[in-house]
Amino acid sequence: MTSATPTTEPWSVLDAAGRLRQDDRVPFGADALDLRAAYRDMVLARRVDTEAIALQRQGELGLWPSMLGQEGAQVGAGSALRAQDVVFPTYREHAVAWCFGVDPVQLLGLFRGTTMGGWDPRERNFNLYTLVIGAQTLHAVGYAMGIVRDGDVGTGDPDRDRAVLVFLGDGALSEGETNEAFVWAAAQNLPVVFFCQNNQWAISAPFSVQSRVPAAERARGFGFPGVRVDGNDVIACHAVTQAALANARAGGGPTLIEAVTYRRNPHTTSDDDLRYRAGSENDEWATRDPIDRLRALLTGGDHSPQIDEAFLADLAREEEELAERLRGGCRALPVPAAGDPFLHSLGSMPRDLERQMNEHLAFVAAAEGDHS
Repeated sequence: MTSATPTTEPWSVLDAAGRLRQDDRVPFGADALDLRAAYRDMVLARRVDTEAIALQRQGELGLWPSMLGQEGAQVGAGSALRAQDVVFPTYREHAVAWCFGVDPVQLLGLFRGTTMGGWDPRERNFNLYTLVIGAQTLHAVGYAMGIVRDGDVGTGDPDRDRAVLVFLGDGALSEGETNEAFVWAAAQNLPVVFFCQNNQWAISAPFSVQSRVPAAERARGFGFPGVRVDGNDVIACHAVTQAALANARAGGGPTLIEAVTYRRNPHTTSDDDLRYRAGSENDEWATRDPIDRLRALLTGGDHSPQIDEAFLADLAREEEELAERLRGGCRALPVPAAGDPFLHSLGSMPRDLERQMNEHLAFVAAAEGDHS
């Protein structure tokens, strides 16, 4: 039997030592990635992750899925979005949420049990975290159909043309929903970019038992492009996502991006990853850390330094302020009202749903009266 280990090297321009290689595929000018901002976003998003783990250990959250090691892929992709684009995340896209302006305290509510996870689309085009593996891919494709029918693709107006960016892990590639989403996206040439963070492990199942080819090659079977990129290279991730989103907005159809990265923490805070993988594997991937890589470039590398000790000191203070706000904000999250599950389910509440909500509220009020 041939090896199931993919051999195609992912595209990268920034190596682990912080050396930047020139490549025409990296955008420049107004489209270029702001490296200082990207570094700040990765550092602060990692602090959100670290604080959330601590809050879970203290009993303030029921669960937390860490993204440690995946900040480069997420900030690279998230920084390529326009305000009118729509994001469908899994449950681990904390850095994407950060880049898209989502208050990280709001993210904690789902894992504290104070919200069902609903988002008001009038506030932000970032949809609720999806816990069912692969389900968000079909949600994204359905939304992309609506964008086409609204005429918001291929107009040439940069303020109107839109695209959908949907995130998935390597485990979702084995789900029927994902493959159905690929079929629909290809058949209708939809403006959707599938961003697969191949972090090597679908909980305890390695990628090698799911596929004999790189994830990006799956796209060819459905009839649209696939791109394999170094997920720990924030510059490369930004470049390929920006190109794929621009193609989608212009009416060029879907793209599958495979960002090769690594989940350095357990699958969630309830998981013991040392039962299925060696610590040495984690240590090896730590040497490819996306934050360390970009910091090496910005503090020297092949060019003049772009950040100095004052920048780092200001960022450290910002980290501490963010951590304090997260701790206080988490504990201050309000207990959900009895009518909250009925809200934001539909764009406007139909009469039948309103009647059910009122019956439920009356039942709750009566029950509370019996216990008073």
